[in-house]
Amino acid sequence: MKANKYPFYFIIAALVALVLGLVVGFLAGIQYVLPTFIKEILPFTVLRPLHTLFVISWIILGATGVIYYYLNTASNAFLYSSKLLKWHFWIFMATGLGLVVAYLCKNFEGKEYIEFPSYFYFPIVMGWVLFGLNYIKTVLPGFKKWPAYYWMWGTGIGFMIYHFTEAHLWMLPYFRAHYIQNLAIQWKAGGSFVGAWNMLVYGTALYVMAKISKDEVYANSNKTFFFYFLGLANLMFGWAHHIYIVPTAPWIRYVAYAISMTEWVVLFSIINDWRKRVTPANKKDYPFAYRFILLADIWVFLNVFLALLISIPAINLFTHGTHITVAHSMGTTIGINTFILLASITYILESKASFAAIPAIRMRRWIALFHNSFIGFWVVLLLMGLKKIYWAQVTPTVLFSQLQDQLYSIHLLFLLFGTGILVGLVGLVYELLQKIKSIDHSSTEG
Repeated sequence: MKANKYPFYFIIAALVALVLGLVVGFLAGIQYVLPTFIKEILPFTVLRPLHTLFVISWIILGATGVIYYYLNTASNAFLYSSKLLKWHFWIFMATGLGLVVAYLCKNFEGKEYIEFPSYFYFPIVMGWVLFGLNYIKTVLPGFKKWPAYYWMWGTGIGFMIYHFTEAHLWMLPYFRAHYIQNLAIQWKAGGSFVGAWNMLVYGTALYVMAKISKDEVYANSNKTFFFYFLGLANLMFGWAHHIYIVPTAPWIRYVAYAISMTEWVVLFSIINDWRKRVTPANKKDYPFAYRFILLADIWVFLNVFLALLISIPAINLFTHGTHITVAHSMGTTIGINTFILLASITYILESKASFAAIPAIRMRRWIALFHNSFIGFWVVLLLMGLKKIYWAQVTPTVLFSQLQDQLYSIHLLFLLFGTGILVGLVGLVYELLQKIKSIDHSSTEG
């Protein structure tokens, strides 16, 4: 197999993981409406971690694939080792298959979001170490002139290793014996883990913006580096707004609150500045990559608004653990990360010299179905969260089963909009996979 195919193997695996995540999420949505649906075969306790696994895999594999591709085609940085790239891919594929089997066998030995058996920690970290070694060996010669996205990718890889390790400290006897420290570190690691992959994803956004506009100002400006350091601070400290209810030192809450108030604001500003400087010719060359970046910008704005609200301790007290938190998570993973990754993938396809044009009409229809359905889905999640808050605070004597009965019509909407997301994204993935299949891999250059 040609080494320059492997970035596309990562991208293909990511797109397949996205579809599987959607299908599993759809099955879980049916169980909201029909609680006994395939309950004996795939109960919600299995569907939820599987959905999480596939969606996280989509983000991580997608970001990894496009970063490898960008490094392998950059004029000043050819990939250090094709062998390390191949090892990274096959370690992740084998490990991913093992995780799926573990979940299907109901082998849950880990913690929230990483419920898989702890021995999977070792191959996963090994894959990240190989990625980090390959990355730093590739870009180190130009260290003094690194654009912001090189810093973001390097930081993201380093912190993925650190925080994934931190998330497994519960294996040590000390942390198992101290519940409060164990709980705080676990939630801290989870929040920072998201911040680390955001570094990878947002770095690809800056790369695509610079290449579409043919202007590296976005990758080297003071505002962009300020955004990088803001994101770094959020990665390192912003996690604490997840543990307001844990008895920790007050200063941790204050720092977390202050940083949470700045989340994504600068990214929103950078994208808006970029929009003003992109020429009609730039838009014509990369129509879908440009469109996906704009859609991501919309969700940055919406998620900033929601994040600011739920980061306020007095509000967080009521929203924590409700579907409002899920809406925030979905707004990040689908509204921001997914649109940015779709922008990165379509940029690669639109930049290939031997690549036939993406079918515009079908793509627009799939995008419209997906995006409009996701808006409805997001609103329904907020309604479900508000309903649960009202039930817990105003009508606590009402049984939870009665609450579920009251939510039946909302659950139907939840399933309806989820179906729209599934169909729209599957259509998009099909179009992208068809175009990836048609690419001539005889050269790494577009």
